[in-house]
Amino acid sequence: MTRDGRVSLDDTSKAIIEQLQDDGRRSYADIGKAVGLSEAAVRQRVQKLIDGGVMQIVAVTDPLQLGFLRQAMIGVRISGDTRAVADAVADIPAVDYVVLTAGSFDLLVEIVCEDDEKLLDILNEQIRSLEGVLSTETFVYLKLRKQLYNWGTR
Repeated sequence: MTRDGRVSLDDTSKAIIEQLQDDGRRSYADIGKAVGLSEAAVRQRVQKLIDGGVMQIVAVTDPLQLGFLRQAMIGVRISGDTRAVADAVADIPAVDYVVLTAGSFDLLVEIVCEDDEKLLDILNEQIRSLEGVLSTETFVYLKLRKQLYNWGTR
């Protein structure tokens, strides 16, 4: 671990991560061949990366295919402790992304929900009603053009 709390990865661990980012279903044997390790060694390294919080292996779905027809990014302006509001917003089931920011908004919040009526309910009943929320601005997604999870390990 580095002084700033980040995990220091060797080139082999980085190569394993990149293999899994390319195809999360790739077998440990295939990854081992690509990075020069045994299947058992890859399995051990992957488990260590997961246990250490460096990565997770998940299935990414297409919300539209599952009936979630409305996606939006909401900019939130806050008075007071942004962390408390961020924690409260993060507890909302329809919210899948919360980031504290600097600039025009204090938070950026991504919502995935069934329709515009549900979006309106979440905005009015769950976000705007929170203590400290001054205002919101909603950016409705018309079409998702690109969303990748393969930025590698640099």
